Amino acid sequence: MKLSQLRILVAVAEHETFSEAALNLDMSQSAVSHSISALEDHLGVVLFSRGRHGARLTPVGDRIVSHARTILQQADAIAREAELARGLQGGQVRIASFRSIAIHLLPDAIAEFKHRHPNIAVNLSEHDNYLQVERALREGRADIGFTLLPAADDLDTREILENAYVALFPPGFKLAGPQLTWAELAQHPLIMPPADRIMMRDVYEHVQSYGYQLNVVSEVETDTTIVNLVAQGLGATILPRLAAEPIPPQVQVFALPVPLGRIIGAAVLGGALHTPAIYAFLDVLKALGSSIAASATRSTVAAAPNS
Repeated sequence: MKLSQLRILVAVAEHETFSEAALNLDMSQSAVSHSISALEDHLGVVLFSRGRHGARLTPVGDRIVSHARTILQQADAIAREAELARGLQGGQVRIASFRSIAIHLLPDAIAEFKHRHPNIAVNLSEHDNYLQVERALREGRADIGFTLLPAADDLDTREILENAYVALFPPGFKLAGPQLTWAELAQHPLIMPPADRIMMRDVYEHVQSYGYQLNVVSEVETDTTIVNLVAQGLGATILPRLAAEPIPPQVQVFALPVPLGRIIGAAVLGGALHTPAIYAFLDVLKALGSSIAASATRSTVAAAPNS
């Protein structure tokens, strides 16, 4: 006899139809019916009278459902005690992040975490770059921080997602061939973030390694402003995908001729004692990061393999 069978038994008894119980349990009707039949075979009694009226408890079924409810209540009490022991019924998780992650990943992550653990407070601080995030971890001002991988040896990290750099072009731009080339990218006027920003160093080094120089006509501090200027046809740009979001539908998005990405990880201070709540939040981040990365990949034109 399984707890899952008892939960199905109670659901059918409450709804008095297999179909409504299945809907409530997010299961197929056949799975519910099979579970009840298996339970009846195990117990050697008929639990429900089935007919046009639905599923009504037999006298013995009514008595067994009463016991099943008691068992399920005790099982829930056991689970609550275990959560208390794991430290998931209180406390806080302090998160340090830079802008793109704070905007595009953390709202969903915090909402999902609060749904699972409503009694745990989540505090978020936003920083200009990953170096400031790492400083917050080392100074004890944050429990979890977002940084680039590989990270320093004093941090324990989990990979969350790869944030690929993309080229954004205005609506009227037309490719000369099937994929964007370095020559097209180098010739087009570009509106870029300031060259001294940490996230842009890799871009310039990457392009130069293939023998090209970017035609930067303007430097603009704010990513959103850059994207809007591109949408107005005033130039193109190269940005990390998350920094560029939300991208207007008229803006064309291309992978770089040779892909470049930043691996973003969630970090905790190595060698420190961390609460179960911190590990629970890391699990939520991992799942959501995979979902965001898959969505971004589907909406970006692929790079040429041998550009």
